[in-house]
Amino acid sequence: MAKKEGSVNRRGFLKGAAAGAAALVASAPAAIAQQDAAEARPAAVVPTSAQLAADVAAPPANTRIVENPGSDFMVDVIKALGIEYVAVMAGSSFEGLHESLINYGDNSKPEMLTTCHEESAVAMAHGYAKIEGKPMMALLHGTVGLQHASMAIYNAYADRVPIFMVIGNHADSAVRGAGVNWYHSAQDMCAMVRDFTKWDDNPASLQAFATNSMRAYKIAMTPPMGPVAVVCDSGLQEEPNRHKNLRIPKLAMSRPPSGDISAVREAAKMLVAADNPRINCGRAARTANGMSLVTELADVLKAPVNNGGERMHIPNRHPLAGNGTGQPDLILNLEVQGAPPPPNVKSISITALDLFMKSNIQDFQPYAPVDLSIAADAEATLPLLIEECKKLINADRRRFLEDRASKIAEANQRARNQAKEDARFGWDSSPVSLSRLAAELWPLIKNEDWSLVGWQGFIGGWPDKLWNFDKHYQYIGGQGAGGIGYNAPASVGAALANKKYGRFSVNIQTDGDLNFAPGVLWTAAHHKIPMLIVMHNNRAYHAEVMFVQRMANQRNRGIERAHIGTTLREPNIDYAKMAQTYGLYGEGPITDPKDLAAAYKRGIERVKKGEPALIDVVTQPR
Repeated sequence: MAKKEGSVNRRGFLKGAAAGAAALVASAPAAIAQQDAAEARPAAVVPTSAQLAADVAAPPANTRIVENPGSDFMVDVIKALGIEYVAVMAGSSFEGLHESLINYGDNSKPEMLTTCHEESAVAMAHGYAKIEGKPMMALLHGTVGLQHASMAIYNAYADRVPIFMVIGNHADSAVRGAGVNWYHSAQDMCAMVRDFTKWDDNPASLQAFATNSMRAYKIAMTPPMGPVAVVCDSGLQEEPNRHKNLRIPKLAMSRPPSGDISAVREAAKMLVAADNPRINCGRAARTANGMSLVTELADVLKAPVNNGGERMHIPNRHPLAGNGTGQPDLILNLEVQGAPPPPNVKSISITALDLFMKSNIQDFQPYAPVDLSIAADAEATLPLLIEECKKLINADRRRFLEDRASKIAEANQRARNQAKEDARFGWDSSPVSLSRLAAELWPLIKNEDWSLVGWQGFIGGWPDKLWNFDKHYQYIGGQGAGGIGYNAPASVGAALANKKYGRFSVNIQTDGDLNFAPGVLWTAAHHKIPMLIVMHNNRAYHAEVMFVQRMANQRNRGIERAHIGTTLREPNIDYAKMAQTYGLYGEGPITDPKDLAAAYKRGIERVKKGEPALIDVVTQPR
């Protein structure tokens, strides 16, 4: 990329930096004299003039000029991947690439997003990918940054979400600076996370960086998807690029594998012949088209669909959305991990997970014996399965299926009606019930192009019970591996992806999760990522409260002390003030449910102006 007119070149910068350092050192004697005049403190030794001058002085200016650093070419590679954003927690092992991204690359496609923790950087990329359907880049600093990020990497791995990670390293020990650079470097950087990444590489040349970045991206995006890592040596970044014939390979994406046609035909025969089949979905629908295909299969078979809680597979008010009637005689699992069928129930599995498995991390769940296993991507296989099912349905069978559909619709409607009745319990309670927390919000957003960017698992699934979900991006599921600290940053990443489409992002945020990395609130404010955050502030890690209560009951010791080590009180945390400190609009804590609607409206007004806003609601435990 060409340099921009009027920009400060490296030579000019170094000259200015040297002058600034000289001025800073020159001012040191005055500060020292002031220190000497002050009253001596017996608890500490006053530094000498020489010590203080050494502390405030900048390091000697480096007069070496590198006009064509290797990191500029790396930016060309990253741009060729079509990556729009890079989440970063600043670190010295990638300072060359950092500088190239913001100057040579003009901080545009990718745009740099400043985070306060590496776990937040990766979790933001996790949420972004589930909305946008492609990776965001996370730029990580050496050993310590990678270790900070590791929980978020594991969540993305278990959730089968593509993330493109670049990790800095000072690989050459002969030139590695003494001190902290040794702590932050590794001989095999990705060994720490290899069990839960799909692929990694340590390129030794700029050409290898280009080739293997393309390979990494392609692997990340091939089902089953997952996070990938490319280690980026500081020497490659900072040394001049003297190569004249470097090339960036064309990115050729693989089509996801569809099922063997004979196996698909066998599955269709079993499904059409079943008296009471059920479709269970895990992560089958990656896209809006995937959701349409699952819904079409349900309509063809007149079979109920269990959404599974990890993605949107069928509109939640569709007559076939639910578990239907009675125990099924056949279960079709679409991208479901480890789900042994009930006794005497046949099962079919279609999943790409059978094509990629690792042994150490036990995320693959119990072994599930099935009657027919198809190792293929479910979304890619569904068009074939739908067509084969249609061929087998004659007029008599169609009448039977229509009659079954009516019974399923009635059963699912009864379940939805019961959920509405259940929502009335504790309606006027203080702290606020979770059903009312969700119910008061729904009429205020239902006419927006909204997207729920947080997980429903810790909020009782009330949005699914009370709201109308009919678009793929309206729900993106949970953390994958159950790692707390995911929801807050992932929701910010998802809201970032929604921003360019003008969608209204909503996150019902648990308090324990936010406290893992609250600095992501600042990232949302700084980058003006609009979203409404509603705090589910039950002042506890409540799942753990219940675990300790259960254990105490089993041991006949009472539950009076179950709050120790599990609650977040004395003092209570004020999340509205926390939000304000990080630059967001914050309101609360709200304890009276009658105050919810007005507070929601004020928060919504802020979000519509392009800001993030947080409403702190003190809630019932569950």
